[in-house]
Amino acid sequence: MSDHLPSPDDPAAALAAVVALRRTAERLEREAVARAIDQGWTWAQVAEALGVTRQAAHKRHARRGADRHRSEDPTR
Repeated sequence: MSDHLPSPDDPAAALAAVVALRRTAERLEREAVARAIDQGWTWAQVAEALGVTRQAAHKRHARRGADRHRSEDPTR
């Protein structure tokens, strides 16, 4: 990824960059949380690392993790 960010003077380019950055950050968060849970982290540890409550972290990511595990193991 380039270190150059578009100027806010070009709203179309700046807003497109915001969208791309947001998608990248969300993907990184999902993958990092999944890896942390797989490595035995608690929801409290994940929440602390994300700067949110345990409940917020669990609500945002627990279902995705369950879906991912279910797709890996058809017996779940």
